[in-house]
Amino acid sequence: MTYVFSFIFAALTFLSFPALAAEEAHAVTPNFIDHPASILCLIVFVLSYIAVLFEERTHLRKSKPVMLGAGIIWVIVGFMAKDYGVDHHTLRTAVSHGLEEYASLLLFLLAAMTYISALQERRVFSTLRAKLVRSGMNLRQLFWVTGFMAFFLSPIADNLTTALVLGAVIMAVGANNPKFIAISFVNVVCAANAGGAFSPFGDITTLMVWQAEKADFFEFFALFLPSLACFLVPSVIMSFFVPKVQPWAVKDDVHMKRGAKFIIFLGLATIAMAISFEQFLGLPPFLGMMTGLSLLMITAFFIRKIGHGRDEDFDILEQVAASEWDTLLFFFGVIFSVGGLSFIGYMELASHTMYDGWGPSMTNIMLGFASALIDNIPVMFAVLSMDPEMNHFQWLLITLTTGVGGSLLSIGSAAGVALMGVARGQYTFMTHLKWTPVILLGYLAAIGVHFLING
Repeated sequence: MTYVFSFIFAALTFLSFPALAAEEAHAVTPNFIDHPASILCLIVFVLSYIAVLFEERTHLRKSKPVMLGAGIIWVIVGFMAKDYGVDHHTLRTAVSHGLEEYASLLLFLLAAMTYISALQERRVFSTLRAKLVRSGMNLRQLFWVTGFMAFFLSPIADNLTTALVLGAVIMAVGANNPKFIAISFVNVVCAANAGGAFSPFGDITTLMVWQAEKADFFEFFALFLPSLACFLVPSVIMSFFVPKVQPWAVKDDVHMKRGAKFIIFLGLATIAMAISFEQFLGLPPFLGMMTGLSLLMITAFFIRKIGHGRDEDFDILEQVAASEWDTLLFFFGVIFSVGGLSFIGYMELASHTMYDGWGPSMTNIMLGFASALIDNIPVMFAVLSMDPEMNHFQWLLITLTTGVGGSLLSIGSAAGVALMGVARGQYTFMTHLKWTPVILLGYLAAIGVHFLING
């Protein structure tokens, strides 16, 4: 029976089990895997994740099935624990560990999302779009400018926001040219995902690796050149298919609202605080982010109440409410779902099958391909839950591959999925798939550069 589960789990790992590391406090009898009810936990998780994959068709938000799945899995684990004499304290310790990990991720992301929402409300991104639209550049120049902006903006903002902002620029200037929109969207997705791979603030996966203390903040910048190669290789090839013609003239006059520039400064200061708290004080980064959030709330108070041009409608609590709560609750579901699977012993089994059997390099590269089929966040959760014995080079490799592997398909990253919704019929799964061989060259180039300069 153990061999059957080994085969099943090796396959299901490519569907990515999200979770965070199961430490010694979680260690349980390996015979949990042999319990007849253990397979039910796998079935529940797989069904809940299938529901996530069909979100675009069913319009059932992804958080709902995984939260339900998490509850059912732990109920099953609770009944299994009775059969093996595991006491309530051990179960609560396991659940509390997942809660601690989730809370730190939630608070960090909540502060970051609130800043992004406040910048959108202050028209920072709209002003940037308007300046690019009025720049007078030809289509090939705009192709490169939007690509480089996506690459360098995503390490600070998330890749989803970056893609949406630059997607709006592309839609505005390429309104009469569907081919330009399609190829530029592919470029922006690749650039945003590549740029997010070399900064803990660029993607959820890098943030998780940083918070798990697998790499220090500045060590991620060793991935800059591999990420740049991943972006440039496909971009150079695709650029030859973009004509040097002028776009339609578009009038789009937008200005930032009061306090926008100070909020930009405050956002950068908040990032610096999060880094400093972790690097110099040994405090978790979310404390720095929440401290910065408090400063943003005080700033919003002064914008509302004091000075010329007061804005009574600017309320940070409304920006908190505008955060992507579906994504935040989705994290709850996946962390606790695989927390249950890890408690049973599936993560240890997967680690033995993949990292001990195939080797870390092959496993990490293959998991990058897996992130093209599903979101890279569950892939990284799975790896962190396995917590395999890997050196620093290999942890950077899995960070790179899961970060940029999602670019291979339009459904492999939040940026691609969002842009498919923005440009329905112009940027689709098939239009992206057309360029997958070129993107694959970038993926392989990134791995090659990482082995060359970091190996």
